[in-house]
Amino acid sequence: MNDVMSAIAQRRTQTLTDIVQGEIERMILAGELAAGERINEQALAVRLGVSRGPIREATRGLVRSGLLNSVVNLGVFVRQITDEEANEIYDLRAVVFGFVCQRLVELITPDQLAALSGLVAQMDDAIERDDGANYYRLNLEFHDVILDFAAHGRARQTYEALIKETHLLRQSALSTAPRMRESNAEHRAIVEAMAVGDADRARRLAEAHAHGGKRRWLLARQEAEERKEA
Repeated sequence: MNDVMSAIAQRRTQTLTDIVQGEIERMILAGELAAGERINEQALAVRLGVSRGPIREATRGLVRSGLLNSVVNLGVFVRQITDEEANEIYDLRAVVFGFVCQRLVELITPDQLAALSGLVAQMDDAIERDDGANYYRLNLEFHDVILDFAAHGRARQTYEALIKETHLLRQSALSTAPRMRESNAEHRAIVEAMAVGDADRARRLAEAHAHGGKRRWLLARQEAEERKEA
């Protein structure tokens, strides 16, 4: 029995639909369900060992959260984000992440600074080992930890919704060592601003980091289009 089916069998506080929704979301964010792919309820039900009812309820929840689209008479599909939507999402992320980092400067402890610096060092190590998958995981953890430390529930809720929508875009934007180095240099600068208590600088650097993510995504997309034409 796999981990998902074990969780379903042993569920206590979570409902069956919650567990199924979490697994479908994980599959989308991991790229196991590709953008534009139609959701096959029967296949998912068999894979997860549940009936089609929880699958249907879970997909409704994911439609509401923006990860799936429902098309009348055609079914439910993994959402494809347009260029215009992606640009808008990156711009909103910049504002929210800037606010969170500015707020954290007033709250951060020495142990928290050490934790963030440790993650930056681990990302440097992943770059040196050409371990893009681990770098991306640590990158997500770095941002999650900042949100944890800042302790602003509504900002976290907003930021996480934006992150889910751009997850696959961000992964392609960090697909080469030079882009990972650039991104991590931005992480380091943010932590350094926090360490000296410069809230305004931390906010500006955080906003610039989000805009840098958009620039790296645009470059990755341009390169992909050029490869198709070659």
